[in-house]
Amino acid sequence: MYASPAFSSGPFAGRAAVASNAYARVGVETSVEGADPHRLVALLFDGLLESVAQARGAIRERRVEAKVRAIARALRIVEEGLRAGLNLREGGSLARDLDALYTYLAQRLALANLHNDDAMLDECARLVEPLRSAWAAIAPGREAAA
Repeated sequence: MYASPAFSSGPFAGRAAVASNAYARVGVETSVEGADPHRLVALLFDGLLESVAQARGAIRERRVEAKVRAIARALRIVEEGLRAGLNLREGGSLARDLDALYTYLAQRLALANLHNDDAMLDECARLVEPLRSAWAAIAPGREAAA
């Protein structure tokens, strides 16, 4: 997807360094050293969904500071990780569609933070889960393992 030959073209072409740096910046708590670009994106999806779940719990428990931290982390993952990793020049309509989705997710996350809206956070999780599942399904080496 990024620098590996299998992902030398498409919406993420040549963006391995961006993804790796973004992943490190957003603080997802899994080692990225040695992770292939596909795995880095999978970790970003996991971190995003984990942050959304944490924010939802914090809203239910009325822990404002924890909610703000979790949503801020989710926003950084979307903006600095997933969105920054897109190659809009070479990625065609897929990259443009993902960019639009990530923009929408960032807006919904910000509004959920402002309004303490659990339903908006649930919507974000429901939009990301199919992407995470599809991404997992195309993992390099998956066919060999099946």
